[in-house]
Amino acid sequence: MIEVRYTRNLFLRGMCIIYLFAFLSFYVQIPGLYGDNGLLPARTQLDLKGKSSLWQKFNQKPTLLWLAPYLGLNVEYMLDVVALLGTLISFLGFISQRFCISPVFLLLWSLYYSMYQVGQVFVQYQWDTLLLEAGFLCVFIAPQFVPARGKIRSPSDGVTFWGIRWLLFRYLFSSGAVKLASGCPVWWNLDALSHYFETQCLPGPLAWYAHRMLPTWYLRFNTALTNVFELVIPFLFFFPNRKVRITAFYVQMYLQIHILATGNWNFRDFLVICMSIALLDDQFFYTKKSKTDNTRFKNYMTTLVNLIIYSAVIFGTVVLYKMKILENWTISTEIGFTQKQYDDYLRWIIPISLYMGLISLGFTVADAVTHSILSTKGTMKKITTTLTTISCTIAICGVFILSAVPLSTIHPNHNVTVPTQIKHMYNKIGHLRIVNKHGLFDRMTGIDGRPEIIIEGSNNIEGPWREYEFLYKPGNINNSLPFVAPHSPRLDWQMWFAARGTYHQNPWIMSLTYRLLAGQPEVLALLNNVEKPFGDKPPKYIKASLYHYHFVPSRKTGNDQSWWSRERVGEYFPIFSRDHPPLLEYLTKMKVLPDKTVVKVTNELLKSILDMIRMLLGKAEPSLLLWSVFTAGCALIMTSGVSSTTKKNN
Repeated sequence: MIEVRYTRNLFLRGMCIIYLFAFLSFYVQIPGLYGDNGLLPARTQLDLKGKSSLWQKFNQKPTLLWLAPYLGLNVEYMLDVVALLGTLISFLGFISQRFCISPVFLLLWSLYYSMYQVGQVFVQYQWDTLLLEAGFLCVFIAPQFVPARGKIRSPSDGVTFWGIRWLLFRYLFSSGAVKLASGCPVWWNLDALSHYFETQCLPGPLAWYAHRMLPTWYLRFNTALTNVFELVIPFLFFFPNRKVRITAFYVQMYLQIHILATGNWNFRDFLVICMSIALLDDQFFYTKKSKTDNTRFKNYMTTLVNLIIYSAVIFGTVVLYKMKILENWTISTEIGFTQKQYDDYLRWIIPISLYMGLISLGFTVADAVTHSILSTKGTMKKITTTLTTISCTIAICGVFILSAVPLSTIHPNHNVTVPTQIKHMYNKIGHLRIVNKHGLFDRMTGIDGRPEIIIEGSNNIEGPWREYEFLYKPGNINNSLPFVAPHSPRLDWQMWFAARGTYHQNPWIMSLTYRLLAGQPEVLALLNNVEKPFGDKPPKYIKASLYHYHFVPSRKTGNDQSWWSRERVGEYFPIFSRDHPPLLEYLTKMKVLPDKTVVKVTNELLKSILDMIRMLLGKAEPSLLLWSVFTAGCALIMTSGVSSTTKKNN
């Protein structure tokens, strides 16, 4: 049996860090996004004054926010309670292994799911559902309790850890499969990375350098590698040879670190890195010394198998992508297969992946049950351990069976082969987000320039017009590229999506327009207020234009410090005023405007405490706040470690 106790504990503490980032990032944006005066008030999602019983309300929309009236709060303040409670619990799990237990992770999942239920369009991202899915598996991975010394081992660890490995496989394989399956010519021409750094949602500080300074041949070469890393390497996650899995871990670290360095994808890449820990075992962190000939021979053989496997992967990559080293020592790369051949590959590989997963899970379960029965001492302990292993096995098998539905949707031929009963079960519990479909951004957009919405205000309908600046998304061409991760600036993100459609397809942007016309401070806090375009008084009129942005060819010194160039494409939405009748009618239908159904806060003491906490935390820039809390946690861990060492020495 593979020992994963230390690895499991490391993974669980890593998940607590991800939860910490997610809860705290969500918390700082609650007033502007979901407050009573926010863009999409959370009160519109819950009828707290309804006459239905609490149980009926939970059945209607399962969220802990229904408890707001019992605490004398409204939905906005209850969101604060949920987010702060999640932040506190995840921080405790980060600094102490004692809190990394199953009940705690069940509570963390419930708290984040409660926020997700009222998050509306601002939480419809892949990383939110990925966190919910991984967080649900943590409930089974984590021990029920931690003894005083924090040492606990269970045969079920292999089964539950396998669930994370399967989730990581589905996420990476689905993300890679949809790129070529979409038929996007940019991916098929291997030109994706030549546009990616400029057109991604929120470019990072190194994005300009990667876009302008890396040679085209190198970008094409890495586009091909990305396909291989996502379409081929994930199948090696289940290879019996541990060195093959460890090498796969390093490959994924190479990919994720490059993504982190050039883009702001909030906590997503940190979560993928955390899940990649499931590819390791305890021996990775500390090797037991053994000088026997048998052990040496086994080590040589595993190394040889590892070399053979990855040599085959490299050879296949060279052949399928027609890689050649040219006379100038550059690498020529082009896809050497047709779209029909790729379609045939998907038709063949999807059922193979399910069979592979089933076989791997079968061996893992057999190994776990065998150790539960044969290696556990004591009758009662043996019964308890076996029952725990069986229970975890049932849960992971259920997740595996349900995952066949989203995995089969990658290719339309397999979607109809999934049994109706499994589809019905998947649809019935789909709202819980414990098994999700992955694989967004299948097509490269913004090839002719990244579209950006520029909102302008004026006190005169004839002008002059002044621009509103956002905190992180491109606007002012001279603003430097920020490093935001792991913070999730949800308004900036949603502006990127809105720029790819019309304002009719993004009704929330009308709420943003109205809040700016009203000068709502909660919403203005989500924007860049260093240079207020209209001081303390809001403008009388607002309009929006669509621009195309490009990275400048080269950086200049002196007064010209621009990172971007831009050209106006056209109008995004027309001029609106605060008393514009169609705007007010539209917002009334959205229930954005206050009405008589607003629930008042009766618990003044708790309200005052929550207001004080927000006032203190609101003074820091969000990404700086997240890293400061993380640093404080690291300092506490180091301090407790030093204290424990001192006590032992004494």
